[in-house]
Amino acid sequence: MLEPIDLGMQSSSTANTPANGAANLRELAYSQIKQRIITCEFRPGEPINEAHLTSLLGLGRTPIHQALHRLEMEGMVIILPRKGVMVTPLSLNDVLDMIEVRVTNEQLCVKLALERAHETDFLAMHEILDRTPELLRRRDVPGLMSVDLQFHLAISSAARNKVLADLLRNLHEKQARFWFLTVSDASHSERIYQEHMQILSALESRDAEGAITAIHDHIDDFRRAIMRTL
Repeated sequence: MLEPIDLGMQSSSTANTPANGAANLRELAYSQIKQRIITCEFRPGEPINEAHLTSLLGLGRTPIHQALHRLEMEGMVIILPRKGVMVTPLSLNDVLDMIEVRVTNEQLCVKLALERAHETDFLAMHEILDRTPELLRRRDVPGLMSVDLQFHLAISSAARNKVLADLLRNLHEKQARFWFLTVSDASHSERIYQEHMQILSALESRDAEGAITAIHDHIDDFRRAIMRTL
């Protein structure tokens, strides 16, 4: 069974009223479908059927329907009138455009983190990355994906700029399918870990030039991996 990937969604402690119950079902449907798209269990360009999703996830048609419309707004699926739903195909041009936007904003994020990070931020980053060696040993691709997302979210948190953090989260999630395809290369997985450690080392040292270079090289390595894969 596919292990859940942490997409950074918050759980609610609100009382379990009918309205909250319906909202929870919508969130569950959304996160489960999104996870399967990101990990390419639902392949790019593949049609997906609402009835099949209802059976697969054990949820009603209403939360499934609402989740698909939300995913359409995020560019994960295409809803074709009178034809059904299709997972959005992968586009090399789209991901290269996203990389251009991401590299500029990741560098800004690192600059702000250098100015605003606390020691607790660095401890949190170490705790995230400490999981990587075991995940590499097990070739746990969903786990490695989760670590990558959480590490970059931790840098965004250290930058203390919510607008920037939301932008980068959106870009990471849109690129996640490409990441999942490239990380099947074991050597690339190892490089990602080393790149993460270089970024963290530069941040801890308050080395602005080193941190900006490290984040740029990390994203450029992802771009090269995409070019090799697609």
